[in-house]
Amino acid sequence: MKFLGKKIRLLRHQKGWSQEDVAKQLDISIPAFSKIETGITDINISRLEQISALFNLSVVQLLTYNDPEQEIKNASDLEMLTIKLHEKDVEVIELQKKVIELYEEIRSVKSFV
Repeated sequence: MKFLGKKIRLLRHQKGWSQEDVAKQLDISIPAFSKIETGITDINISRLEQISALFNLSVVQLLTYNDPEQEIKNASDLEMLTIKLHEKDVEVIELQKKVIELYEEIRSVKSFV
């Protein structure tokens, strides 16, 4: 439930609402809403429907909601890791070339002896 609570808090912040604002709209106390956001309280389906309607989302959308900023960060992280992987691939190829050159050098020294 903590994950869902974090999503609800994020949605509330995006709307610029206080806990009091949301609690009033849900007709519950501020401490009760705070417990929802912190994951202390389990949310029943009717409360889930009420919260999702408040944020103009379906229950499924609320349960699967991802922060667009986090998605951008994840894409940025993936891009950075892809670049690092490419750099490591280049490094491995260079090391393989050196191994081959050393092997050929050893072969030529052995054939000379």
